[in-house]
Amino acid sequence: MSEQKNSPSGDQQSKQSGRRGRRRRGGRSRKPDTNSNWDLSQFEVAPEEGKLRFHDLGLPLPLMRGIADLGFKYCSPIQARSLPFSLRAHDVVGKAQTGTGKTAAFLVTIITELLNHPVVEDEHYAGEARALIIAPTRELVMQIADDARALCKHTELHVHTLVGGMDYDKQKRHLSESQCDILVATPGRLLDFASSRDVYLDRVEILVLDEADRMLDMGFIPQVRRIVRLTPYRENRQTLFFSATFTPEVISLADQWTVDPIHVEIEPENVATDTVDQKVFITSAEEKFRLLYNIIRQDEVESVIVFANRRDQCRRLQEKLQNKGFSVGLLSGDVPQNKRVRTLDDFKSGKLKVLVATDVAGRGIHIDGISHVVNYTLPEESEDYVHRIGRTGRAGKLGTSISFACEDDAFLLEPIQKLLGRKLDCVQPDEALLGKS
Repeated sequence: MSEQKNSPSGDQQSKQSGRRGRRRRGGRSRKPDTNSNWDLSQFEVAPEEGKLRFHDLGLPLPLMRGIADLGFKYCSPIQARSLPFSLRAHDVVGKAQTGTGKTAAFLVTIITELLNHPVVEDEHYAGEARALIIAPTRELVMQIADDARALCKHTELHVHTLVGGMDYDKQKRHLSESQCDILVATPGRLLDFASSRDVYLDRVEILVLDEADRMLDMGFIPQVRRIVRLTPYRENRQTLFFSATFTPEVISLADQWTVDPIHVEIEPENVATDTVDQKVFITSAEEKFRLLYNIIRQDEVESVIVFANRRDQCRRLQEKLQNKGFSVGLLSGDVPQNKRVRTLDDFKSGKLKVLVATDVAGRGIHIDGISHVVNYTLPEESEDYVHRIGRTGRAGKLGTSISFACEDDAFLLEPIQKLLGRKLDCVQPDEALLGKS
C-alpha cells in the first residue's frame, strides 16, 4: 500500500494556517558574490572515453567551483548512472555501499535544484526545509553535512543538522538564524523538532533516504513513516532512496515512497577492496584476544578499528585492551551521542589508537589514514564486511584488513567470498602473534 496522505483539503488547510503563525527567518547578511571572477576555463578536465565529466552535466557555476575545489573530475559509476536522471527530477532508487560516491550524487542533485529554483526570502520561514536528508546515525549525518557545506562553499545555501544527544536549544537557534535550505537529520531528533513546530516539512522539494536498510535494522521505520507523511505527496516532491542491501522490506519501502523511479545498482566488489590488503587468520576462540593484542602492538599499526558483532563483545574488548595499556574508544548504539562525538574526535586526532565498534556505529566513520581494520568476529551479513574494510585504504592510501575465523564463525567466509567474487587467503597466524598477551 502506498505511503499516501488522505484528502489534502484538511491537512493542507491546517498547514497553511499554521504557516501564518511561523516566525520569519532571522536576518543575516548575504555572502558576497565569490564567483564573478571564476569560470570553467579555470577547471579544465579533458574528455575521457567511458567517463562522464561533471562538466557534461550543465551544473550551476557556483556548484562547479565547489566541485573543482574538491578535485572531482569524473563521475563515479553511481553518479554517472543516476545524475542524468535525478537532475531531470526523476526519483532514484539506488543500491550502493559506502564509498561509491552516492552522497555526492544526491547532494549535486539537491544543490542544482535549489540554485536553479531560488525562493523569495520573504516567503521563506524559519525552520522551513527545502531539501531533507534522513540518515540513521549521528556520525553519518555530520559527514553528509560536511560534504554538503564543501559543495555549497561558493553558494548562499545554508546546511543545518538535527541529531540526538546534542543541545536542542543550540540547534533550534541555528535554525532561526538562516534559511533551512538543506536539512540533514536523524529520525528521532527530526520528529522532536517537527512535533514542537520548530521544523516544517510541508514544503520539502527533495527527500533523500540514505541507508534505508540500517534504518530498518535500527527500528527507525515507524519514525520515518511519520516524517514522510509530513512532507508533500510523493508526486509533488523528488525522492532519492539509497540502501546497501535490498531485502523485501526495503523494496516495499522504496515502492511506497517513490514514483516510477530509476533503479541504479552498484556492486560492492567495486568498493574499496583494491586498496586493502585482506588477510584471514584461522584461529581458535581462545586465541583471538592474544592475537589481537599482538597485532595492535606492531609498529606498522598506527590506528585500528576493531569490529565485533555485539555491543557486549565490544565493551569487553575495550575494557581488556585498556587494561593492557592501550588508548581505546568505544562506538556502539548504547553509548550516548555526545560521548560518541568526543570518542570519534579523539580517534581522528590520534589521541586514541584503537576504536572498538559495532557495524551500526561504524557505518558513519569516514576518516582518512586508518591503517588497519580487524574483524574480531566475522559479520553475519556479508555486505557488512565490505563496509568494515572500507574504513581503511581511503584517499589513495593502502590499508590492511585482518579477519579472525574460528570454529564458531568460519562458515561466514563463504558468502563473503561469493560477494567479493574471489577467494580470501586463509592462513595460520605466526607463532610470534600467538605469544603471551
